[in-house]
Amino acid sequence: MLFSENFKIALRALRANKLRSILTMLGIVIGVATVVALLALGDGVTASITSDIQGTGTNLLTVSPGRQQNDGPPGADQAQKISYLYYSDYQLLQRGLIDNVTAIVPSYQSSYTIKFDKESFSVSVTGVTKDYQDIRSYTVAEGRFITEGDNKSQSLVAVLGSQTAEDLFGSLSPIGKKISVNGIKFEVVGVLESKGSSGFGSSDDAVFIPLETGYIKLFGSTATYNDKKIVNNIYISVTTTEMMDTVSAQTSYMLRRSHKLAASDELDFTVQSQTDLLETLNTITNTLTVFLGAIAGISLLVGGIGIMNIMLVSVTERTKEIGLRKAVGASRNQILTQFLIETMTLSLLGGVVGILLGAGIATVFTLTGLITAVITANAILLSFTFALAIGVFFGLYPAFRAANLHPMEALRYE
Repeated sequence: MLFSENFKIALRALRANKLRSILTMLGIVIGVATVVALLALGDGVTASITSDIQGTGTNLLTVSPGRQQNDGPPGADQAQKISYLYYSDYQLLQRGLIDNVTAIVPSYQSSYTIKFDKESFSVSVTGVTKDYQDIRSYTVAEGRFITEGDNKSQSLVAVLGSQTAEDLFGSLSPIGKKISVNGIKFEVVGVLESKGSSGFGSSDDAVFIPLETGYIKLFGSTATYNDKKIVNNIYISVTTTEMMDTVSAQTSYMLRRSHKLAASDELDFTVQSQTDLLETLNTITNTLTVFLGAIAGISLLVGGIGIMNIMLVSVTERTKEIGLRKAVGASRNQILTQFLIETMTLSLLGGVVGILLGAGIATVFTLTGLITAVITANAILLSFTFALAIGVFFGLYPAFRAANLHPMEALRYE
C-alpha cells in the first residue's frame, strides 16, 4: 500500500472516534505547547539579560570589593572582616593602566531621601566623575552630565535619572531647580534618557552627583575606613575585546600588591568582565530552562502513554479488520506501517496544535510587557521532532501487536 493510502486510512480511523482522538492528543498538545513557550521565554530572558549587560558599556571590567570573610578558626566566635575598595586603588590603576585602556572611573553609591516641594522619597545617589557617562553608556536627554570642574570645585549639582525626574517634577523641566538630598540643596543640571529597568536595578531611579562633592558634603563617615575614602566599584573601559584578559590580569596584580596579599591569600576584590557575567547568567537561565523543560517532558511522556493505550484499544476493536486484511494478502509490514502511521498522525497533529498554542502563550507574555518572548525555528523544530519521536516510540508496541495477529484467530475474534 502507498503511504498516502495508509495516511487516509489513519485519518478515517481518527475521525471515526473524534472525541477519543482529541482527548488522546491533549497530553501531546500540552507538552509541546509547554516546551515551545518555555524555550521562547528562556530565549527572551537570555536576550534581555544580554542586552542589559551590553548596555552598561562596551568592553567593560568591573572591580568590586570581595566577599565578607571570617576571622578565627571554624566553629569559634568569628568577627566579620569586610573587604573594601579605596579611592587610592582607583588612583593606582589610573597611573598604572595606561595601555589598552580608554577610561577608568570610580563610584560610590548610597541611598538618601530626596525632596522637591511636597514630593519626597528614597533613591540611590551615586558619586561619579566625568567619564562615568561614557563608560556606562548613558545619554543626556536634557542639560549636561557631571564635569571635571564640578568635582574640582565640589559643586552642589545633580543629574537625575528619567524616572526620578518624572516622580519629582512631573511634566516640568527640572533644569536649574534645586532638590534636597539628605537635607543638602543640589541644583539639577541634567536629566538622563531612560534605559529601562533590569535584574540589576533601574538606572532611571537614580541621582548622580560629583564624587568629590559626595565625599566632602554628603556621604560622611560611611564612605571612609581608616581615614581612607571608599569606592563601591571601579569601572575600566578596555580598548578591544581581545585585551580584556590582559587588562584584567594587570588589574588583579596591581591590586594584590596594593592590598599586600600573598600569592596564597584569597583575593579581597573581584575583577569581572561582561563575558564572565553573561556566562554565569546564561548558565543559570539554561539550567532553569532545562528543569522546566523536563517538567514539560513529563507531560509528553503521559501523552505518549495515552496514545499507546488508545492504540491498544484500537487494535482490539479492529481485530477482525486486521484478520480480514491479512486473509486477502496484507503483509505483516503493511499492517505495522498502517498502525505506526496512525500513532504518528495523532502525535504530529497534537504537535502542530501544541506549537500554535505555545506560540500563542509566548505572544501573550510579550503583549503584557513582562518579557519579550523569542520564538526560534530551533524551538519549533525541536518540539515537532519530540512529537514525532513520541508517536514512533509509543506506537511501536501496538503496531507490532497488530502485525503479529494470526489471520484465522483474528477472524474468529468476538
